[in-house]
Amino acid sequence: MYQEEKSSRVRLVVNWIVDVIVVLSIAWFVVFAMGRQLVVSGQSMEPELSQGEVVLMNRIIYHLRKPERFDIVAFEKEGEKGKYYMKRIIGMPGETVQIKDGLVYIDDRLLEAEDGLQSAALAGLAEHPITLGEDEYFLLGDNRESSEDSRFVNVGNVKEEQIGGIVWFRIRPLSRFGRLGF
Repeated sequence: MYQEEKSSRVRLVVNWIVDVIVVLSIAWFVVFAMGRQLVVSGQSMEPELSQGEVVLMNRIIYHLRKPERFDIVAFEKEGEKGKYYMKRIIGMPGETVQIKDGLVYIDDRLLEAEDGLQSAALAGLAEHPITLGEDEYFLLGDNRESSEDSRFVNVGNVKEEQIGGIVWFRIRPLSRFGRLGF
């Protein structure tokens, strides 16, 4: 009787360990097959993202739907394969973007946004209207005073093919662990 009870406990523990390993393996596969871990570099997305934070980029989402305004995306600059930059989508394909008097306008209408995202003191290229192509996006950093983004010639309009995915989850630091965005 004692031997059966001991054998039953061992079987229960082994089953529990196998279940934990299977669940962890599935979670690892889902996170890393669908996404990619990135480290935030610079202050251009503060306060949403800060230097050194670790985030996850979902690579699959834009195969299922188109990018949307205010998504935080990771993109590659022309000629810089494998190096990702993070910015927020402001202008969508076919729209005209202009920054005048410190405010962002889309198709001659003030951008409706929270948290000061409609402001930009420095207009750069967007001082004059910029009409986006059918596969182009206009990206801005949340910290507009310290962001190299679509307002500048070395970034410019970002083509859909340059966007690697949506930055959707912060995993470090643990004190800020959780989903990103609106």
